Amino acid sequence: MDNSFTKKIEEGFYKKRPDVKVGDTVKLHLKIKEGSKERVQIFEGVVISLKGSGLNRNIVVRKISYGVGVEKIVPLHTPVLQKIEVVKRGTVGRSKLYYLRDRVGRKALKTGATEDIYLTDEVEVPVTGEEIAVEEEVTEVEESTEEKVEEAVEEKEES
Repeated sequence: MDNSFTKKIEEGFYKKRPDVKVGDTVKLHLKIKEGSKERVQIFEGVVISLKGSGLNRNIVVRKISYGVGVEKIVPLHTPVLQKIEVVKRGTVGRSKLYYLRDRVGRKALKTGATEDIYLTDEVEVPVTGEEIAVEEEVTEVEESTEEKVEEAVEEKEES
């Protein structure tokens, strides 16, 4: 099969994701459907492996919940995964951290020297003009609420 043909089809489905590595502590914002309602649930844990390539790239995240190890395998470019936040970056000597499954307690989340870092797939750079406009709107709202408060005080004094 022609690889360029497959790449052209897949281009539209790629999401902009931060650079996630094995050993990182990440927060996965997952969309959960319950009946007719939809909500976002956060799953925070350590990345123990990355598998696949391209659209088939999967990430395995492990956390300890009430003393029980829980793992989630999530495709990296799925629409169910709303956002990824990289909270900490850990240094590891292996590409798969399956040995963390045998560990208990705080040792189960130990991944070398960790450094605090914050990466996300939301990139919003405010334009200078927009920022000023937002501040003006806020001051207008504050002035109108102050006027309403003054009117209410005057009405109380009259009665």
